Formats: sequence, structure tokens, C-alpha cells
Amino acid sequence: MNHHLSHFQGSLNGIITLSSSKSESNRVLIMNALSGNILELSNLSDARDTQTMNRLLCENNSIWDVLDAGTTMRFCTAYLAVKGSGQIITGSERMKERPIKLLVDALRSLGANIVYLEEEGFPPLEINAIQGKPITQHIEIPGNVSSQYISALLMIGPTLPKGIEIALIGEIFSQPYIEMTLKLMAHFGVKSSWDDQTIKIQKQPYKVQSYTIESDWSGASYWYSMVALSKNGQITLKGLRAQSFQGDQQIATIMAKMGVKTKYLSDEVQLDNIAVQDDEQFIDFKKCPDLAQTVMVVAAVKGITLIMTGLESLKIKETDRIMAMKNELVKLGATLIEEANSWKLLPGLLPEVISSIHTYEDHRMAMAFAPICMQRDVQIQDIEVVKKSYPGFWDHLNSVGIQFK
Repeated sequence: MNHHLSHFQGSLNGIITLSSSKSESNRVLIMNALSGNILELSNLSDARDTQTMNRLLCENNSIWDVLDAGTTMRFCTAYLAVKGSGQIITGSERMKERPIKLLVDALRSLGANIVYLEEEGFPPLEINAIQGKPITQHIEIPGNVSSQYISALLMIGPTLPKGIEIALIGEIFSQPYIEMTLKLMAHFGVKSSWDDQTIKIQKQPYKVQSYTIESDWSGASYWYSMVALSKNGQITLKGLRAQSFQGDQQIATIMAKMGVKTKYLSDEVQLDNIAVQDDEQFIDFKKCPDLAQTVMVVAAVKGITLIMTGLESLKIKETDRIMAMKNELVKLGATLIEEANSWKLLPGLLPEVISSIHTYEDHRMAMAFAPICMQRDVQIQDIEVVKKSYPGFWDHLNSVGIQFK
């Protein structure tokens, strides 16, 4: 199903209660399962990824199908490495193309029995839990791989006979996600140390504690984009905290230069349209790669040249996001150029008529390009993809007067 979004001509105003954080929800679900379901959790995300994880953990069937949820695949693989008894974990065809060898190697070195059922290094897997003494408690893993591998290992760490010690080799990407994991673990009583590049966690229990999950800053980023591209906009987003565990709060800093002022109120933020600071900007997305697509679209529409680093992980997401952005930004008159370790976005003239936007089965493509409706009519293909992280997205757009058919 497609949506044709009509060019929004009026003043953008509204109050939005965002979905809660998928990243926080998925972590606390694993911690809860590891603790024997003693944690008191509220405001779990309605994202399909989170609902899938919750169902798999509750049902504990012999086959765990994560669908297209990368976080669920990685976190549940580690969970089964300490709790599994021969379960098979699998997913969509795209999931079977997403590498998991680094995590499997680490879990095997801790003593888990994991078998690749199809292609070596990729799901599906058959997993039996760690038996007896681990071969090692010391893991070395590159810091520039998906932080989900590292978070998956950290969360099972306190349940292991000797705890865990993870040495991160080289530059660390997506560090806020690792920090989020450790802060949430600390909230549930688990102590850790992070000295230089090594994280250590002793064997210890998760403790009974309640936690209310914050709204999703990744979801908030699309509203920043809406306000940035509006002629006159003010949006209030409920459930966000000034002191957030989420790395995607960085959107507030990035957008301050691209046309949006953030005002923190108690348990909400207010977004206001302001002038762009500079027509050429440098952004390092190393700590917040999920914001890249949203920011690129804003830059393309507003005529801002971007020099970007830290986009390496985008090639192994739901789709190859670099390829997808190259293809779709052309429809906005912009060009994405890939150099050695950096990317340049060169805006052009925004066409009066925008060609239909492909989403590549990627939720973030749909939501990143939807705000173009602040400037032009736009058609977004395969709109159901938003269910992965923000099921209420289209309803929320409708609630502020954005029309589609």
C-alpha cells in the first residue's frame, strides 16, 4: 500500500505522544527474562520488533522467528546462549543475509554450543546454552561493529559463572547504545566498570526495580524534520527527557543548526522553526547512525551541503541504506557521493514534481522522506514498513492535518 501525501500549506502545530523507545524496551525485556521476570516494566514500545521479542521470550517455542528485527536476533541469540536448549532462531530472507559471526564466535568462546543451519556466519542458528565452565570470560571484539553485538554480550555477562570482560578493539561506533545498556543494567542493580577500552562485569543478580520506558528519540527525529521543512511550525513531543539514555537525542543538537530550536519542559519537548545557521555542515554520525537518513533529506530539501562520517554501519541495516539514499536523493535533485571514509551530500534544485519514493522494506526510509510533504506532494511506497518501530506514524501525521490518500 502507498500513501500520496498532499503538500501541507498551513501552519504546523500539534501535540504528539510518541511511541516509547524500542532500544530501551528491547534491552529491559532481555534483562527481565534473564532475571526470572522479576522486573517491573511500564510503557513498553508498540513497535513490531519489541512485540516480537516479547512474544518469543514468553512463548519459548522450539523455533524463534525474529522476522526482520536485527536487535531481536542479536539479543535473543545471546539470551539463548545462556538459557537455550536446542532452539532454532531464524528470520526473514534479509535477516539471513545479515552477519552474526562475530557474536556467535564470542558466545562459542564463552562455552555456548551454536550451529549454523544454512550459510556459515549467518542465521538461522541452533543454540544450546553454555554448559559448565566457560572457555574464557575475556572477549575481544572490534569497536566499529554493530553495538548490538556488544550490548547482547553485556546483558548476559552478570549471569555467567565468572562474569564477562569485553575488550573493544579500535574505534568505538554507536557508543551511546553501549552506554544505554550499561545504564539500564545499573538501574537494575548490576555494577560494571569501563576503563579505557575494556568493560568488566562480575557475576551478580539483576535486582527488582521498576522502570518506565522513555519515548523514542528516533521517532522524535521525524518531527524535527517536519518542523525544519515547515514554513511555520511548532510541535510538542510528549514523554521525552532532557537526561536521556538514548544516543538519538543528538537530533536536537544537529537540528539546532538546520532550523529547529528545542525547548525542554517537564517530560516533553517543544520544537520551533528557526533559521538555518550554515549552508555547509559537517556531521559525524558514528554515535547516531539511525539519524542519518532523516538529516540527509532535510539537507537536500533545504539546500544544505553535508560532509558526513560514521555511516559505515548503514550498509548492513534493514537494507543497504547508502545505496537506498543514493537512489532516492536523486529524486530531490541531490547527489550523495561516497569517498574513502566520508560521504558528501550535494543539494540541487528541488523538483516541482517528486518521483515516487521507494522504501526498500526499511521503516526509516518511509519516515525520513515523508516530511517532504511540508514542501511538495510526495508518494511513499509500502507504508506498512513503519510498523517495525513507529506503528502510529501515519495516524500522528493525520492528527496534525497532513492529508494523504
